[in-house]
Amino acid sequence: MRTVEERVSQAASGALTKPSARPASPAPERPATRSKRTIIDLDRLSAAGFVTPADAMSQLASEYRLIKRPLLDNVAGRSAAPVAKANMIMVTSAVPGEGKTFTSINLAMSMALELDHTVLLVDADVTRPNVMASLGLPEANGLMDVLLNPKVDLSEVLLRTNVEKLTLLPAGSGDARATELLASESMVNLVNEIATRYKDRIVIFDAPPLLATTESRVLAKHMGQVVVVVEADRTTHGTLADALETVKSCPVVATVLNKASRSDVGGYGYGYGYGYGYGSGARSGSGKGKKAKA
Repeated sequence: MRTVEERVSQAASGALTKPSARPASPAPERPATRSKRTIIDLDRLSAAGFVTPADAMSQLASEYRLIKRPLLDNVAGRSAAPVAKANMIMVTSAVPGEGKTFTSINLAMSMALELDHTVLLVDADVTRPNVMASLGLPEANGLMDVLLNPKVDLSEVLLRTNVEKLTLLPAGSGDARATELLASESMVNLVNEIATRYKDRIVIFDAPPLLATTESRVLAKHMGQVVVVVEADRTTHGTLADALETVKSCPVVATVLNKASRSDVGGYGYGYGYGYGYGSGARSGSGKGKKAKA
């Protein structure tokens, strides 16, 4: 046992110190949020003329295999020149009603059937959303909710589906500022977040028509590939030229000819290339798919 004199001597020399304060506890991490799940009625979807896993050998499914292959080659780096953000694909049209949502859904479904790819389908046509209705699903929180509320994490509004490799991001809550938000810096940041956070995933944006609004032109600057849907016997050469001019900054722009009969294109064709241009267009939307309006 130490004597009182020893303790006093140690205290005087600074040998005894006060116990250090307990370190502050780290801020609790935000718990990981698991995406919600929704069920697509695939029989209903097939009856409406869309590609589904059960119809993988149908004529429409074969046509979309032709459409998606060059896009996937760019994603895999098998193209003649590297394409930055090739997994970010925007589907649009010159004017409303040419079948862009029909094409977006079929392209997403076809790509989701690939062995090596998962797909996120984003309804970015926030003023006239049609992806959820076309899939027979109720509207849900989504893109707009993330843009409007910084507390909403992207993972909270993603919807996993019964198609194993297909996830949805609905347009979300309506807002009077929808068009401004889609062209805002917040949207640009969100697109960049998606590109970084899900860089191993193909992301398809169903975007507004190019000549009806300006939001898609802003969005196109952050895409690796743009698919412009062209309605057969309706869209004029001049209208298409004007639309393509607005997305010429995108490294890859493809055209898809929708609602065409086989004789219109002599089987099939695909308008595709670096920079922008026309091409014969890939036929899609035959049969029941001709009813697609979005």
